[in-house]
Amino acid sequence: MYDGDINIRLYAYKQVLMVSPTLQQEITQLEANFCAALSDPSRLLILYALNEGPRNVTELANELGLNQPTTSRHLKVLRERGLVTTVRTGTVITYHLSDARLIQALDIMRSIMRERLAYQANLMEETA
Repeated sequence: MYDGDINIRLYAYKQVLMVSPTLQQEITQLEANFCAALSDPSRLLILYALNEGPRNVTELANELGLNQPTTSRHLKVLRERGLVTTVRTGTVITYHLSDARLIQALDIMRSIMRERLAYQANLMEETA
């Protein structure tokens, strides 16, 4: 790391400190809403499916074994939170992952969970 990196980080930190309490609360609420979209297993499966390629609601429902109304509700949440985008062709709406980094973030979370589970399993073995 060189001095330029430190200066950039200090500037970013100062910018965060200069945010008003109201704006900070709004940002935190946006983050919570974003994370809430990831709180349902079906929505996670939808995101992973869309990472493989665009799909319409019927394709997703069939692939994931969900009924179509449920799949549509999950897609609505993901679309409202900006995690998926849509393209309309005639009467068919195709859903796309909005940003591939979402899958990277999910993979990082899985890695962290795997490490936590291994740690907990080791603790259980040590106490047995």
